Amino acid sequence: MPTLTRLILALVLIGAIGYGAVYALANLVQPGEREYTVRIKKDGFGR
Repeated sequence: MPTLTRLILALVLIGAIGYGAVYALANLVQPGEREYTVRIKKDGFGR
């Protein structure tokens, strides 16, 4: 039984670290804005 308890504790700990990382990325990191251009080939466009 102690092995099962350690396994569950380890999984909960890994999940908490993952949740914390996702929360930090969602709330603490501000994305920068920039312009970009997408070129479309005219070959086969509007056939």
